[in-house]
Amino acid sequence: MRLLFISTIILMCTCLISCQEEKQNPYTNISLDDFQSLSTSDYAVNSHRIREYLEGMVRADNDAMSPDQRTRGYYRERNSFMWIDRHGVDHRADTLLYYIAQVADMGFSAEKFRLSQMQRDLQRVRTLDVSSSDSVRNINRVLARLEYNLTKAYFRYASGLSFGFVNPAKVLNTYDVRDSDSVRVTYHKLYDVKIDRAGDQFYASAIGKVAHDSLGLFLRSIQPHGSLYEQLQRRLQSADVTPAERVKLLCNMERCRWREGADIDKLNRYVLVNIPAFKLRAVCPDSTMEMRVGCGTYKTKTPLLRSEIMRMDINPEWIVPRSIIEKDVARHAGNVRYFERQRMYVRDRHTGKRIPPYAVTWGMLHNNRYLVIQEGGEGNSLGRVIFRFENNFSVFLHDTSSRAFFSRDNRGVSHGCVRVERPLDLALFLLEGQDYETIEKVTYSITAKLDRRHLKADEDGDGEDDFMDDDPIDRSMLIKSVNVEPKVPLFIAYYTIYPDLEGQLRDYPDVYGYDRVIYRQLRNYLE
Repeated sequence: MRLLFISTIILMCTCLISCQEEKQNPYTNISLDDFQSLSTSDYAVNSHRIREYLEGMVRADNDAMSPDQRTRGYYRERNSFMWIDRHGVDHRADTLLYYIAQVADMGFSAEKFRLSQMQRDLQRVRTLDVSSSDSVRNINRVLARLEYNLTKAYFRYASGLSFGFVNPAKVLNTYDVRDSDSVRVTYHKLYDVKIDRAGDQFYASAIGKVAHDSLGLFLRSIQPHGSLYEQLQRRLQSADVTPAERVKLLCNMERCRWREGADIDKLNRYVLVNIPAFKLRAVCPDSTMEMRVGCGTYKTKTPLLRSEIMRMDINPEWIVPRSIIEKDVARHAGNVRYFERQRMYVRDRHTGKRIPPYAVTWGMLHNNRYLVIQEGGEGNSLGRVIFRFENNFSVFLHDTSSRAFFSRDNRGVSHGCVRVERPLDLALFLLEGQDYETIEKVTYSITAKLDRRHLKADEDGDGEDDFMDDDPIDRSMLIKSVNVEPKVPLFIAYYTIYPDLEGQLRDYPDVYGYDRVIYRQLRNYLE
């Protein structure tokens, strides 16, 4: 068949004639015979041959990232060509290549998107340079390679900028081994954020943008934004960035690309716990408060999550977790002084009755029927107040009776919960807008010298704490629980570079090693 580009060349000549009518047209007597030199198999476009080459590229492509799998699936199902048609390859390819050329601003390598190869092939198509060099024997091979690489680069770029290049749920929830044997491995769940990922609907929409010539608008719309991302990107492009800092910048920019729900920049009030900084930040329109926190150790990591603080319980009892009972408490079975010193008691789940300390056996402490509970008030491991929010881990923000660790830099000390340095300040922040009486009662209940002399746990099993007759505490001022209305968004996050209160970027240690696993995935797009 005749090469389709013959008609294109004739059209170009016609345009030249119309634009330069004052000059004599040298192509007045041109005919198709003059193009016989182009009438060879090297220039004959054949869609079936393009399909064959595409099928070969699908078989040879072993890249395992999700966009690459989508690319293979698209051509394996013999869908329509996305970039080439009977007119050749138009401006849509140029639009995509323009954006791909700018990935260096994000710290990526354009060659990981095959930019140079696509530019060369596009030039070959437009100049009919399909010599035998570079294993190119005819126009169909060039077009097939260009078609495949454009789609692969497009899927990588569009999905990465829209949702992130790394799936945090996949990499973080297969990071910390819980148990393993010869059959299977189980992992601790460390990331529990409802995150959007590129799915069928996204890819169908992206394909439609190409088909309907709205590619430029689409690619502009998916550019990452947000004050933190922009600040990190500016820092990345500065001349004095060290290799170690570059790794951190890339990882934290990637975190900003994840679709994790609410845009923090648009919230009026929220609480953010940044684990690597071991700090809590409470933000409202008029002020920002920051305090130190203690988080989970490396072995008992605090999970990353998003929720809403809905309630605070004051002078709470602490139901000791089974893991702590089996590790630390069970060996003290029958030791009355230990239980008195720790202010703990054992309760039968079925009857609700307390078991006298001398009657507590090792077997009871290993039986789920019995609870070990620490009394509320002074000395309780949860401190004087706990801030509750829905989550799948039974972790919370709370006060603590052991405060010496707040002076340390590495404050990985808990079994997963977050211990706050100034619980009363956080309570007052959450109660902003509440009536004065409630605030006064909460303040009194948290700060009053409430210990065993004044408050005994529920000994009669009626669900109420029992007060001593000689209790000097003003009982009318004590409050057990108060709802946070409206609920305040909570983010337990992991940023190894984050702005301080003055807006300056600060560097924090990668305490859980998450940067390492994220960077390992990002290297698919780096030099």
